[in-house]
Amino acid sequence: MTPQAIDVVYFRFENDFVDSLRCIPMVVRYKLDTCGIKLKLPEWVKLSVTEKKELAVHPCFTADEREHYRYFLQNMVLKRCFHEASTLPPVDAAWEALNEVPAEVQQKAAEWNCASLTLVQWIRLDVLQRFALVKLSRSGHEGRNFPRALQEFGIA
Repeated sequence: MTPQAIDVVYFRFENDFVDSLRCIPMVVRYKLDTCGIKLKLPEWVKLSVTEKKELAVHPCFTADEREHYRYFLQNMVLKRCFHEASTLPPVDAAWEALNEVPAEVQQKAAEWNCASLTLVQWIRLDVLQRFALVKLSRSGHEGRNFPRALQEFGIA
């Protein structure tokens, strides 16, 4: 079963690659983390543009949707890459916390000479925006998109 055709809103800071989907967009990264699958870039590039778009629109919010997404994705990777996708250990879902702004986000803001985020600003962000800031704060992610994201989200 494939998801209904709906528009996916990608972040503007992803404009460098979102037209071609050569990199995994945040909306898909969020779904990967929530369903416990690690999709490697070599696996991602073997998927068709249509399959990548399906992964972006496929629902992955409830427990049933996460299980279906995991099954859907595993079958897709098996079909294209001839092996199962790796699973992730439980992730620290700091983006779900609404009682404080994660320290890693505040630290990254300081590194970029951006103002610290207030708790009110953090709470006003939607879950995908909070996820993006947490991911962009962690090592291994291109740092130049962090201030772009803050600006896009109306914080900087």
